[in-house]
Amino acid sequence: MYFYSLTDNAGVINMDELTDVDKAKMERDQKKIEVKLERWMTSKCCTEFMEAVQAGVEEDTLVKGIAEDKNPFKELKGGCVVC
Repeated sequence: MYFYSLTDNAGVINMDELTDVDKAKMERDQKKIEVKLERWMTSKCCTEFMEAVQAGVEEDTLVKGIAEDKNPFKELKGGCVVC
């Protein structure tokens, strides 16, 4: 198993080569970072996400579709078959 360090200049750390003490220190440092993160309620995140999606619904091609004249994937009328 490998660990990619974002804070050290070491880059990739081979976890199999670390001692248990080093692994515990890395885990402690990670927990210190995580405890400082701001946490939001899931309901608040979902509400904000839904509002953001609904605010951009007029420009969203997944909702309103693509105009036939601008659709690069529409089927061509006619064509030829090469045998």
